[in-house]
This record gives sequence, structure tokens and C-alpha cells, in this order.
Amino acid sequence: MTAIPEEHKDWLRDRADADGIQFFMAMFVDMHGKPCAKLVPAASLDMLLTSGAGFAGFAVGDMGQSPADPDLMAIPDPKSYMRLPWRRDVAVLHCDPHVEGEPWPYAPRVILRNLLDRAREQHGWVFKTGVEAEYNLLRRDEQGHIKVADPLDNSTKPCYEAKGLSRMWDHLIRVSEYVNELGWGNYANDHEDACGQFEQNWKYDEALVTADRTIFFRYMIHMLAHEAGMTATFMPKPFSNLTGNGLHTHMSLWSTDDRPLFEGDDDPHGLGLSTLGRQFLAGQLEHGLAMSSLVLPTVNSYKRIGVGAPNSGATWAPGYITYGGNNRTVMLRVPEGGQIEHRGVCGSANPYLSTAAILAAGMDGIDRGLEPGAPVETDLFALEAGIIKDMGIQQFPATLADAVAQLGGDGVLRAAFGKVRDGDYVDYYARVKAAEFAEYHSSVAQWEIDRYLTLF
Repeated sequence: MTAIPEEHKDWLRDRADADGIQFFMAMFVDMHGKPCAKLVPAASLDMLLTSGAGFAGFAVGDMGQSPADPDLMAIPDPKSYMRLPWRRDVAVLHCDPHVEGEPWPYAPRVILRNLLDRAREQHGWVFKTGVEAEYNLLRRDEQGHIKVADPLDNSTKPCYEAKGLSRMWDHLIRVSEYVNELGWGNYANDHEDACGQFEQNWKYDEALVTADRTIFFRYMIHMLAHEAGMTATFMPKPFSNLTGNGLHTHMSLWSTDDRPLFEGDDDPHGLGLSTLGRQFLAGQLEHGLAMSSLVLPTVNSYKRIGVGAPNSGATWAPGYITYGGNNRTVMLRVPEGGQIEHRGVCGSANPYLSTAAILAAGMDGIDRGLEPGAPVETDLFALEAGIIKDMGIQQFPATLADAVAQLGGDGVLRAAFGKVRDGDYVDYYARVKAAEFAEYHSSVAQWEIDRYLTLF
């Protein structure tokens, strides 16, 4: 079992005592990013730190276990301590699941941690990320159908609208205060492009920290919305006629002594990326198709990507695997020197797995010395598909099934995500996601009834 350093245990005990913590939530996520937890009394903290919290792994979700398997033991990471701002006697500890004393290779947090450790140990690199977690605030009507929580939020172009923002002040200010109380550094809160859609930003950090915070943020938004009589969703495309939810991921590599490695003055395209940064970007382009099912992991993801513009006039979700400068129609945007933004990652992405895919692809680009070519400056949303194809630009897969079919043939991702007891994790992931698509595809939708019932 991974041993927790004694100094980390001591720090956690002292911090919890100072904060008056009565309970800990030992939390981790399954393949799909669903948070699972046990509530552990503070009196049992030493037991939690020694042996972890036990879970029947098959009941958790898709974690590679059957009912006959030993328990998953969730071993907390003391550095991940997060006190609940709305219930200050409770704290979350993000955990690495173990089985029979060994880190469980099916656990998304374990997969990302292993890859980050490899980058640090083999290259002296620290991967840092920041995310833009978009979400909708909704209510249900008497028939159970979803609608925008604010009935006055019905503008044709609601993005950045001051009135729509102001009517949700109670929620937004509460979240902002809580994010700052947690020490994350909230720096902006806005009404996004869809009616009832919002985004609240916090500062970037090391990739594992950002992934932990993303899981906590989603959990917090759900709970606060519930308390206010609303429903929150990070679903990529909850409304067919409105802009969907992304999890745009900003990234950069740093040295272990905290020097930025993506900044450079020798960029032939004038985007301010170093050679290392361009190679990292090129790796993501190289593996863009193969990693699509990891950054776009649900059936619904592909209803956000590459579709026509919604009522507001732009989709904001890239349909093509390419890059550019300050161009929001590409997959990889370079808003300024020293950082890269992946705009394809959607609201349903598991941040541990999507980040691992991005890092693995980027590291391969560096290892092979790839170059990305010239950036795209054109508005891709305004071009016909045939023209884009003639430019040599690849399109995202059309469905989850198409995306899953691309994953198995990528040896870099296969190696990065590691071995599990029945082979490679990517094959396990592909089987689960193929079954998810098959279940969806076998369901008859109302659209089919309306279109075909009496057509023939």
C-alpha cells in the first residue's frame, strides 16, 4: 500500500483540528467521473490514513471489478484536503483506490498520478492546467422536462448579458466566495453563450490539483443548486438549440524549479511558443483522433462538437483537429505565449483521464520532435467541409462509437494508460464506452417516432 508520509499525516491532523472538522468525505471517481464517497468521523481519521475507506468495487461503477473481488480501499491524499464551505465541519479528501495493498490501475486518479510522476522523474517536467467548467442552471416543470432556471433568461444572444448575470447573483457570488475561501483564486464569473449557462474561473495549478478541484467544483455546484431548488448540469449538450458545455483545458509545462517551458521568442509563427511548446502541441494534433473518446467521452459529447450554430450564432465547440492563435474555431488555441488551450474537451470529460490523454500525446510530440506546421487563421465555422478536407485538416469523429474505434490503435495512449489485470486499460475503456453507445443506439427516440411512424 502507498505509504502516506508521517509529516503529511501530522499536517492533516493539525489542520483538521484547527478547522473543527467532525467528518471527512473519502472521495474518488469512477471511469465516468462520478464522485463516490464515504463519510468518516474525525475520530476514525487515523484508521482512514492507515488502511483507507473500504468500498465494494463492483458497486462503485466501471472500475474493473466483479462482485467476487476484494474491496477497493480509498487511501486519502492529505494534500487534497478541501473543507466544505457550506458545511464547515466536513472536509473532502481525494483518494487513490488500492486493492490488496497496491494502487488500483483502473482508477482514473491513479492513472493520471502515474503519468505525472513519470514526466517529473524522467524529464523534470511539471504539468500545470487550468479549466473553464461551463454549466447550466435548470429547473424541471410539472412534466419533468428541463427548462432554464431563470424564466427571464431567454435572450437570443445572452452571452455576457449583465441582467442575466445579475439575476443569478446569489448563486454566483456564493460560489465565488467559496472558491476563494478554498484558496483557489476566483478571478472571473460570467453568463455564457446559452440561456442559463455560466462559467466561474479559478487560477491554474499542477494538473492533479486542478483535476481534484474540478471534481469538487462540480460536486459543489450540484449541491448549491439543489439547495436553491435548481438542477445544475455539466452535460455537453442539454438543449439542441443552445450552446453546449465545455471543459476547455489550458496547459503548460514547467521545470521542477518552476520555470515556464512553453514560453519562447523563436516561434516561426509568432505565437510565443518555445520549441518544446510547439512539439507538445504537435503531439496533441498527431493523437487528436485517438484521444477523442477520452476528451469527448459520452454519446451526448458529439452533439456539441462540429454541429451547426445554435440560436446565438456560434457553436464555440471545434469540429476539427487543428490549431491556431487567438482563433476560437480550432481545437488547440494559443491565446498567448506560454500556454495552450484545448477547446475540444467537453463538460462530461473525466478530468483525470482527459488530462492524462493530453499529457501523453504532448509528451510523444516532444519525444519525436514533431512540429505542428502553420496555424489556421481562418474561421473554420464559415467554411464548407470539403474545403476544410482539402486543407488537410481532420474532423472529429461523428459519434462515440467512431471515436472509440480510433483509440485501440494508438500505441502511445495504450502505453500511457497502462496495464490492468485483463490487458490494457484502453481496451477496457473502449469496451465500456462501446457498450454505452450500443445501449444508446438500441433506444428508440421520440425523433424517430415523429419522423417514421406513419411515413411509409
